[in-house]
Amino acid sequence: MQLAERVALITGAGSGIGAAAAKLLAEQGARIAALGRTEKQLNEVVSAIEQAGGEAMAVLADISQPDQMERAVQQIVDRWGRLDVVFANAGINGVWAPLEDLTPEEWDRTLSINLKGTFLTVKYAVPYLKRQGGSVIVTASVNGTRIFSNTGATAYSCSKAAQVAFTKMTALELAPHKIRVNVICPGAITTEIDENTEQRNLEAVRIPVEYPRGSQPLTGGKPGTSQQVAQLVLFLASDASNHITGTEMWIDGAESLLKG
Repeated sequence: MQLAERVALITGAGSGIGAAAAKLLAEQGARIAALGRTEKQLNEVVSAIEQAGGEAMAVLADISQPDQMERAVQQIVDRWGRLDVVFANAGINGVWAPLEDLTPEEWDRTLSINLKGTFLTVKYAVPYLKRQGGSVIVTASVNGTRIFSNTGATAYSCSKAAQVAFTKMTALELAPHKIRVNVICPGAITTEIDENTEQRNLEAVRIPVEYPRGSQPLTGGKPGTSQQVAQLVLFLASDASNHITGTEMWIDGAESLLKG
């Protein structure tokens, strides 16, 4: 058990990468605080973990709201007395549209959830991570870090580029406290996030490019899976990565090298 006796907070834990990571880290002994906004999904993840012999709790909160996140972290510490791993995974694609069509409100919502949400998740966890050290993992993206050709994804890409800067800044700040901070940059992964994406008038700005053999060279054009990303999260959460901090890791089957 790589994470025996440790407590892990996972945001966006109700589906996709978050749910896969919650289940895998629980298999490795972690007690899981599954945080999200959809109670039914969270309860399903918690139930699956408990049926497999693990320990978990559902935490309802909006990561963009300071009071809710402060209260959520306190709930976790009240129950288990510690916090060792934080997977700041929750986020949205938001609206992908030309600059002239993108409203200030749409921009603000994407940045508030993706960037401010990461800040709040880590901010309120830090006092408890400092007690014994730990690991923070942030989910960014290939967009805004290696790929800049998804025209219209400006708000999303800016939020993801900023998450990488946030990771590097906090990695140095928190290193004396034995807290490691790393960021993963997934490419195309089979999750539900695309269902919550609004694309508007992109044909007006997007430059058409075709990849006849698919855009993931390693897998013959097939997207990755949430389980594959969860394996990377486990590595970064465990002592196997105890000398790695401030580092971005792309998990995309070479997609970003082809499309960047």
